[in-house]
Amino acid sequence: MSKKKPIRILLIDDHTVVRAALRMVIQGEAEFKVVGEAGNKSDGLRLASEEQPDIILLDIDLGGENGVDLIPELIGAAEHARIIILTGVRDPEIHHQAVSLGAMGVVRKEKAIEILIGAIERVHAGEAWLDPSLMAKVLSEMSGTGRRKKKDPEAAKVSTLTKREREVLVLISEGLKNKEIAERLFISEWTVRHHITSIFNKLGVSDRVELILYAYRQGLVDPPR
Repeated sequence: MSKKKPIRILLIDDHTVVRAALRMVIQGEAEFKVVGEAGNKSDGLRLASEEQPDIILLDIDLGGENGVDLIPELIGAAEHARIIILTGVRDPEIHHQAVSLGAMGVVRKEKAIEILIGAIERVHAGEAWLDPSLMAKVLSEMSGTGRRKKKDPEAAKVSTLTKREREVLVLISEGLKNKEIAERLFISEWTVRHHITSIFNKLGVSDRVELILYAYRQGLVDPPR
């Protein structure tokens, strides 16, 4: 049996001590491997292109440089990489912007290391990792005007969802993977994938992060508390 390839991780944070601590903790996990670390935008882009990591842990504040602006460039430089924002910044508008630009996860720096490990595993598997407390702030910022302006135009799309599709949507918002959804609903993974494709097409979203945000905005699921 061939050995499972480790998840290759690039660290982008302007604090040397933070990067050293992250490297030590992450490489303590057998299935993870740190392939590079950078303290600024230019080094981050260069390493992303050279190393083609699976996961990029990106700080929003890069010593005066805005890490959020780097997200589209990183996605272009590392075609298959998924980005997780690891931040101490609590501004919900910035978190929303990061997700909108393509970040697949947001984790606060003060969270336990187990949370970060879980986020890396989930995002690498194609799931979104949305920290509940951060997302509650993002959604409260969005909901006041977002629902009033967008609910009516989107009502026709929402009404096309079948009962089963709504059930799948709710389970996606809870962070379940396709296999877990299949087991919960007693259906096959193929059927789950079919439902997800249908949901994406009906609602005009392209990935799970966008779907979860859409569901919160439209009141299809309750925001995290």
